[in-house]
Amino acid sequence: MAIPIAILDCDLLLHGRGHKTLDRFDLDSVSDSFLITQFGFPRDFILYLVELLREGLCRRTQRSRAISPEVQVLAALGFYTSGSFQTSMGDTIGISQASMSRCVSNVTRALVEKAPQFITFNRDLSTVEQSFREFQRVAGFPGVLGVLDCVQVAIKAPNSEDSSYVNKKGFHSVACQLVCDPRGLLLSAETHWAGGLQDTVVLERSALYKQLQDTEQGWLLGDSRYPLRKWLMTPVDCPESPAEFRYNLAHAATREIVDRTFRAIQTRFRCLDGTKGYLQPLPLLSCLQYSPERSSSILLACCVLHNASLQSGLDAWTLERTEPLEQPKSLNQRPEDRDSQAEDLRRQLIFKHFS
Repeated sequence: MAIPIAILDCDLLLHGRGHKTLDRFDLDSVSDSFLITQFGFPRDFILYLVELLREGLCRRTQRSRAISPEVQVLAALGFYTSGSFQTSMGDTIGISQASMSRCVSNVTRALVEKAPQFITFNRDLSTVEQSFREFQRVAGFPGVLGVLDCVQVAIKAPNSEDSSYVNKKGFHSVACQLVCDPRGLLLSAETHWAGGLQDTVVLERSALYKQLQDTEQGWLLGDSRYPLRKWLMTPVDCPESPAEFRYNLAHAATREIVDRTFRAIQTRFRCLDGTKGYLQPLPLLSCLQYSPERSSSILLACCVLHNASLQSGLDAWTLERTEPLEQPKSLNQRPEDRDSQAEDLRRQLIFKHFS
């Protein structure tokens, strides 16, 4: 029996008639547990993603016999969540390397376009008051708008061998500045920074820095790598009084939320995890094998997926990997960079809430 020419595509020509491709994959024929194992998410969320991204994916694939949005989403999720390279994941799901690469690129761009919809720092009065209440329930720290961190994702060395991407641990990476709320929802995710930049430099060049200059109520919490500011509370370097110790303990317990959130993101999206769950980094092949620009886009796409899944009712920390937290080194601040108003504000905060 002849096969209608309309269903021929590069994968069918490459693999032959009997090879199963995702165009013949029936979501309704498999269990949620299978989908979670293979693609990281249950059926309802996958179908939600397909509809969310359908217009953008169709717009990018207007050639005849284009790969369907369903196939593209499943292929990209398989790559994001397995950490497998595109060749091996393509073999697993039955599409060619070229098609797999197009799927990941198309879905990544479509998700990045959705970033402003899913990652927003809403500062209206009701949202701010709710944030204060929820954060204070964690460890008694008042006035918290969000918790801040800058994290590293390993990438292959850029073709230009740009030393700005070599971080303090000696490997190439892109840096991502994150802020999250008490539930692990990302309020800000800036993923395009070179890994060799100091956290303070990333902060000062970021859109977040400009956004928070006019903040008059509340603050972010950042570790001792950051400068103390009126809108950014950091630990006391050498606590002496019981109140300062209590302040530091509450600060650490609250700020840990952002560490937990990124560990959970790396665990769900293994393409971002250079260790792939091992205690020591693996060889270079465990890094994202793309340019810094494309790696940054993949990282932002995973951040969008994290927020979209959380807003859909999935648990932010279900897959969290536990490991000892690295203790940051304190920032060596020049006297002229100190903010006396921020120091006064922190002293008042400690006296009022931790004495």
